[in-house]
Amino acid sequence: MGKIVISFKIFPTGLEVNLDDLKKEIEDILPSKTSIYGYQTEPVAFGLNALIAHILIPEDESGLLDKIEEDLAKIPDVSQIQTIMVRRTQ
Repeated sequence: MGKIVISFKIFPTGLEVNLDDLKKEIEDILPSKTSIYGYQTEPVAFGLNALIAHILIPEDESGLLDKIEEDLAKIPDVSQIQTIMVRRTQ
């Protein structure tokens, strides 16, 4: 059975947000069947960096993408989320 990699661009609320702490918060809210595939940072403007989180989910789980996106939006240090890629992997 394959897996799906979803990449989310997560914008913090401000420059004072520690991205390492934000990574821990993301890992804490993920459902048990999911895992982190990796992280990247991307400069946005004036010293602000967005966090790109690559998350693996099982291919046969429906509705998990929406749940993850909703849970990410509930993190206090997150101002905006964009789903930038969804692809199948082996």
